[in-house]
Amino acid sequence: MGARQNRVIKKADEEKWEPDEFVLETNTIWSFPTRGSWATHDSRYRGNWSPYIPRNIILRYSKEGDVVLDQFVGGGTTLIEAKLLNRDCIGIDVNPDSIVQCHNKLKLPPRYSSRVSATVGDARRLVGVQEDSIDLICTHPPYANAIQYSEDIENDISRLTYDEFNNQMIKVAVECFRVLKKNKYCAILIGDLRKRGSNIPLGFHTLQTFLNVGFSLKEIIIKEQHNCKSTGLWIQRSKQYNFLLLAHEYLFVLKK
Repeated sequence: MGARQNRVIKKADEEKWEPDEFVLETNTIWSFPTRGSWATHDSRYRGNWSPYIPRNIILRYSKEGDVVLDQFVGGGTTLIEAKLLNRDCIGIDVNPDSIVQCHNKLKLPPRYSSRVSATVGDARRLVGVQEDSIDLICTHPPYANAIQYSEDIENDISRLTYDEFNNQMIKVAVECFRVLKKNKYCAILIGDLRKRGSNIPLGFHTLQTFLNVGFSLKEIIIKEQHNCKSTGLWIQRSKQYNFLLLAHEYLFVLKK
């Protein structure tokens, strides 16, 4: 075996596929100052969540061999964690560019052999996902149009106004309830917005939407935000215009 091949094998063996000293969260305040850089995770997809979040959710609310769904799969963080933790996973996103990124990131070692898929689709109409077929929903939807994930994709709800977004989230909630098995869990990370100095309670509005379609509330987890862009600028504006910076998001755990 040549020296170059030896170096390649050594590099592969040294690849970091699991987090260091991971401890399952046990209270309702979650804070991850370091985002997590194991496996193929990165922060290039704008607005994606820390892998510590789906890892905690998947470990606590599912078991090996279960089927996990993320219908706002974005850069593929949930897919990667599901595969690392030996869960099957269905990833769906309305943006084809997102699905391409997911496929690139799912090139994990053969020992991670669970079945995962990433396809273009609409969270309001989960075509091909059967009723009562999902063991866990683990997802991070857009926060209305705070970040727009496309310029012209017709079904992209991140392009909608606040009121339009909330109306469409009713359809998302109905589909979540349809595909999830009874007594199983749906975990959603979402935050509030600020407009003209006032807090827009998107988080609580979304929670009420899911409760209205039949879910019960298991947990409200406060997730602290770190490394927000333009922090210095917004600190000055918060003092000048007398408003507090939003430094948290809500992780709602719901049960069917």
